[in-house]
Amino acid sequence: MRHATPVAAPPGTPLAHRTVGELVAERPGRSRIFESLGIDFCCQGGRTLREACERRGVPVETVVVRLDAELADRDAPQDNPADLPPALLTRHIVEVHHGFLRRELPRLRAMSEKVAEVHGGHTPSLVEMRGVFATLQAELESHLMKEEQILFPMIEALSAGEAPPMSIDCPINQMVHEHDIAGNALTNLRDLSRGFHPPPDACNTYRALFSGLKELEEDLHRHIHLENSVLFPAAQAMTRR
Repeated sequence: MRHATPVAAPPGTPLAHRTVGELVAERPGRSRIFESLGIDFCCQGGRTLREACERRGVPVETVVVRLDAELADRDAPQDNPADLPPALLTRHIVEVHHGFLRRELPRLRAMSEKVAEVHGGHTPSLVEMRGVFATLQAELESHLMKEEQILFPMIEALSAGEAPPMSIDCPINQMVHEHDIAGNALTNLRDLSRGFHPPPDACNTYRALFSGLKELEEDLHRHIHLENSVLFPAAQAMTRR
């Protein structure tokens, strides 16, 4: 199982040799660049930029130019949740990302069922998408509960100087494993929907479903990145002090 803690590159390391997870942790605005190129910065955030570009068939030099331009953009968003201390970051994740999932999952589930029922007869991929999404929803709802009731309270206790009741590595590794499962489901949904592009004659519900799934993917990528590349390594570092 992949370990959650990324290895930070020494100061001055060229962008191509730094991990994509580290690059996004440093400046969240970079996530938009990686999203547009299909580069996974959450579940596969431990890959170097060069490795990630090679896997996607994208020239690393082109990506470096875009990253440099983002850095030079004075209007780029400055609020960075990765700068929050661990106890506050857990609250941010619950309020922003867990809240988003609790609002969106039931809405998307209802639309996926309706679209599959109406259009699945001539587009079987919509029926398959309904099943993939139902499984993803159940897994995510269980995942949120485990984070909020087990792992996040342990991180908050560590932040307050208290000893956790058990090693934090086990629940972190389990959450990282579940992140991988969610990431695979998102990839499956993207493939089945041809990049979340509805056909020209799609009805409004059909279009709203695909748009909502794309937003879900984007938010979940940011969510997983904050945990895998920022929160979990910080929590593990506190146990080694």
